[in-house]
Amino acid sequence: RKLREAGHRSLFAGGCVRDSILGHEAADFDVATSAIPAEIRQIFPRAIGVGESFGVMLVRHGGRSIEVATFRADGVYVDGRRPDAVRFSDDREDAARRDFTINGLFEDPETGEIIDHVGGRADLAAGILRAIGSADDRLHEDRLRALRAARFAARFGLVIDPGTEAAVRRIAHDLTGVSRERIGNEVRRMLLHPSRARAVELIETLGLGVAVLGEPAPSCDYATLAALPATAGVEESLAAWMLGRIPADVSPARQRRWREALMLSNDESELLAAILTVRPRIVSTWTGGDRAVRKRLAAALGFAGAMAMLRSEGHPVAATVDADLPALRAEGIQPAPFVTGDDLVAMGMRPGPAFRPMLDRAYDLQLNGGFSDRDAALAVVREWRDG
Repeated sequence: RKLREAGHRSLFAGGCVRDSILGHEAADFDVATSAIPAEIRQIFPRAIGVGESFGVMLVRHGGRSIEVATFRADGVYVDGRRPDAVRFSDDREDAARRDFTINGLFEDPETGEIIDHVGGRADLAAGILRAIGSADDRLHEDRLRALRAARFAARFGLVIDPGTEAAVRRIAHDLTGVSRERIGNEVRRMLLHPSRARAVELIETLGLGVAVLGEPAPSCDYATLAALPATAGVEESLAAWMLGRIPADVSPARQRRWREALMLSNDESELLAAILTVRPRIVSTWTGGDRAVRKRLAAALGFAGAMAMLRSEGHPVAATVDADLPALRAEGIQPAPFVTGDDLVAMGMRPGPAFRPMLDRAYDLQLNGGFSDRDAALAVVREWRDG
């Protein structure tokens, strides 16, 4: 309203319009306008230029950050991400520079009128994902759009237009100009959505897998990915994808390759490794293990993700674990240890190689219910020391 009151044509743009048509709640709202950055700053003095040379400003309003971009036409893309120059224009030319027709829509925020210069509304109705104009041109401008095609098609249940699909396949082997950070972020967005299995299937069948992950694979099984709960995290989704591609290899070298290919954070890498380690341990030791073994597993980093995978696989041990967990939790899966290293020092023991085995033995006995309290635990440990 403020932009319009100042005489500037201003519209909702892109994803928020698409989501509104589909009946989805938009995550955020972008505004496209005829106002140039200097004019936007006149109206909103605290606006921040996040891409001012491209006409993009960030306006804080009503407790939210709104991206406000000037209508523009793009010049040549020289770095595989941004044009070398832009020319401020109107909404028709602005729509023509965007990636897919479903993202080239505008909405009049006062009347609700949909302004469609690219046929996006018809494509949404028909369930088609289609590049705007020349698919080859759009993808060569920014090759990340090949991955975005997989994400949008999966998320909204769309069929990729044959011409657009062919263009994706032509560049699938080569994501030149796309940083690993951008690839990783795009993959995260896919894996955090319930449509993750379809998105991964499209990555693989469109030939993008090698460029995304840095490794070839003869085939991929999507069953575990498809069966994961809707709320599954990135790490268990990555574990399911990794095992679906090459089940026999979860080596540190392969995990390192995925970490570098997707620019995983230290926390993501650690949790992925833990899930891949704990999952086979549950399979091999839960049924025959005592309460200490089970409690240690249940307290381990990666247990929840490993169990989500085992449930998704329909592995019989998952039902056994789920039946055992309530009683184990009632007892306390990870209680504070009755005996610590300080206690051993107080008993006159010198820190050394014998410390850890004795502490582990005492804690296992505690987890198995072998001690009634701390005093009983200390008494037993003194017997071990004297023995």
